[in-house]
Amino acid sequence: MNIDFVREILPVLLSFAIVACILPFLIPILRKLKFGQTERELGPESHLAKNGTPTMGGIAILIGILVPSLFFLRTCPEIIPVLMMTLGFGVIGFIDDLLKILKKSSDGLSVIQKMALQFVLTAGFLVYYFMVEKKEAIVHIPFTDMAFTMPVWLFCIFVFFVVLGTVNGTNLTDGLDGLVTNVTMVVAVFFMLVTRNAEPGMEPITGLMFGGLLGFLLFNAHPAKIFMGDTGSLAIGGWLSSMCILLYDPLLIIIVGFIYLVESISVILQVGYFKLSHGKRLFKMAPIHHHFELSGMSEVQIGAMFTAITIILCLVAFLSHPAGL
Repeated sequence: MNIDFVREILPVLLSFAIVACILPFLIPILRKLKFGQTERELGPESHLAKNGTPTMGGIAILIGILVPSLFFLRTCPEIIPVLMMTLGFGVIGFIDDLLKILKKSSDGLSVIQKMALQFVLTAGFLVYYFMVEKKEAIVHIPFTDMAFTMPVWLFCIFVFFVVLGTVNGTNLTDGLDGLVTNVTMVVAVFFMLVTRNAEPGMEPITGLMFGGLLGFLLFNAHPAKIFMGDTGSLAIGGWLSSMCILLYDPLLIIIVGFIYLVESISVILQVGYFKLSHGKRLFKMAPIHHHFELSGMSEVQIGAMFTAITIILCLVAFLSHPAGL
């Protein structure tokens, strides 16, 4: 297997170095500005100790992705729409984080405001997808060589569902030290391998995400010295959803992003059951990582379990993917 150092290894090294070098300076600045996490009063009691821990660490991840990507734009223009979605959702997350800090509350943008911004960004992505990339409304079926073409209007609705669902899922997964960081690093490796054959030219953006998260993990592993906040988690959702759509594999999110999906479904089930049963709860707490936490598992154990599940599912997806055969 021939490895392209410039496209596959260099992005990892650059983003890792940038994030690892930025955070030792960013963390004290965020502390001085009192840009700390505000935990929900209804959350696990153990999380109250995290109040004040610097958040918005996703800024470092975004810088670690943006700066090196400027060197790849000319030779790898395929990364532009992914970069647009990653940075775009990161900016939305940044605004949300900033409002939470200013309000000293766990609530930032309203649901309507957040959805409106995400809707506009996704619409812009679709315009680029069809008008600039000249892509088609094609969806591959996982584990097969088959694909089907959707009517453009239906494909657009489908993309909105995929993007908003994925972004919400990655956001909900960011609830324990290092959880979404570890899980997404595994997913990034999966796409680093798949893009080598499926979509040459997109390798740098996968390596940049992996390297950035690896550098961030140095400070986000339990006990976390900094959280990525919505700035990072929404950016991850934008990155993942756009990667899958551009590869014509949006259904892959169900497999490689299984943890994000389960986190979202657990919240939906919890809320639905609570309303139907007039106050009863299906889980001890949602998202589901809190259920395991209240059942006696440590943050490290939950993170290890979710990461192991993601590794297995990504391996299965890769071995069954045409690009992995």
